[in-house]
Amino acid sequence: MVILAVLVSVAAAQQMSNVERNRDLDMLKVIANDIKKHYYDTKFHGVDFDANVATAKQQIEKSTSNNMAMSHIAALLDTLKDSHTFFLPPQHSYRHDYGIRYKIIGNQCFVTHVRPGSDAEIKGVKPGDEILTLNGFDVNRDDLWKIQYVFSALRPQASMQLSLRDPAGTQREVTIQAKVRDEKRIRDLTGENGGGDIFDLYRQEETQDHLDRLRYAEYGDELLILKLPEFRYLSPTEVEGLLGKARKHKSLIIDLRGNPGGLVVTLKYLVGGMFDKEIKIADRVGRKEAKPEVAKPLPNPFTGKLVVLVDSESASASELFARVIQLEKRGVVMGDKTAGAVMEAKDYNEQAGTDTVIFYGASITEWDLIMKDGKSLEKVGVTPDELLLPSPRATASGRDPVLARAAEELGVKISSEDAGKVFPFEWPLE
Repeated sequence: MVILAVLVSVAAAQQMSNVERNRDLDMLKVIANDIKKHYYDTKFHGVDFDANVATAKQQIEKSTSNNMAMSHIAALLDTLKDSHTFFLPPQHSYRHDYGIRYKIIGNQCFVTHVRPGSDAEIKGVKPGDEILTLNGFDVNRDDLWKIQYVFSALRPQASMQLSLRDPAGTQREVTIQAKVRDEKRIRDLTGENGGGDIFDLYRQEETQDHLDRLRYAEYGDELLILKLPEFRYLSPTEVEGLLGKARKHKSLIIDLRGNPGGLVVTLKYLVGGMFDKEIKIADRVGRKEAKPEVAKPLPNPFTGKLVVLVDSESASASELFARVIQLEKRGVVMGDKTAGAVMEAKDYNEQAGTDTVIFYGASITEWDLIMKDGKSLEKVGVTPDELLLPSPRATASGRDPVLARAAEELGVKISSEDAGKVFPFEWPLE
């Protein structure tokens, strides 16, 4: 709540029209009704949700900017303390990129990549630098996602203030400027402009599809390494094709590091491809009932040795897959503790306006997920069978000792330097 409230101060100088205020109040009403209609816990974990809605309404009525109003809606949903329930604000008319990527390793946050030619590179930010504070906030495992949500989705900033510590222990303060690209405030999706705006959206989707594509590397008949960036849709035929490739090898590494989750149907197919029997992934506990989420075995599943790699960014379906592998004693999970963001949610997409439409919505948890051991992974995560944390120096040099150790476990020798080159990091096009 404190992190989200920072938006009130940074947006206070902007003005807000009555039309915008009324529209934002309508957004609040629609989203609050969606929550009350669909949220899995009708008691809202003991939170007085109606009272919080009334407070948010009063705050929006006093807001002096549209961004302030958006922050109050986001803060309302944050009162539920649910990883999969959050506000999906209207898209901004610009795109920004700070030129760095960073993540939690253990309990610390490290820069992992710096875009060549970016202001971050010019200012001397390097992979392996530890981020101590970001825009004045302490960076830790529990709060990093909120910081990213605030400064990426809700209220992107023109600059980012970082307190850094390099691998040698030297601390410094750095302000990096974002590269901002203005986009159209209004897009014509009717096709009357020749379909240009629609094709722009298609191209953006194609770019993201390329970054999220499934990749693999083969090491003779000993090992297949499968990199799965997210649980995007894979048909049974596609999964069976992957299994056919995997069966040509004695061992398989499924790399789920950085995988935020995705579609349940893909999770079920992948689980079904690892077992020769029906597997219960979890019990889905909803508003009125509980029912099992079951993966049925696919024809000719992979039966060789299996290692699953996870890290702090492995969330949702990634965590479920890793935990099933542990509980069923099917393989070994290696890497860092996972995100602990494991619920089943649905996006409720809404719109405001008629001729000119603003799209917004909310992700709303509809099911809690209870594993075979009777426990939820929400706010807990998966603790790997073998905890492996790359050092700042390894991160700085682009080495991947985690993948190298996983290969060693399966009898294949790969240096950490070579492991770092197996799946090269790719920046999205500017």
